[in-house]
Amino acid sequence: MTLDRFLRMIAGFFVLASLALGHFVHPYFYYFTAFVGLNLFQSVFTNWCPGMWFLRRLGVRECMHDT
Repeated sequence: MTLDRFLRMIAGFFVLASLALGHFVHPYFYYFTAFVGLNLFQSVFTNWCPGMWFLRRLGVRECMHDT
């Protein structure tokens, strides 16, 4: 699995987990959902997010684009 796919999988998991926690535990968990969404939004413009740094350190391979 490539870096991009891992990142999307982790972000999707965090969104779903924080929505469930916000519903069943405490509404403040919805702020974490907003944080993940904002982080994904800013990564479109900067091509960087903390998850990418962490996954690179774990040795996840980069995506190879055919350009």
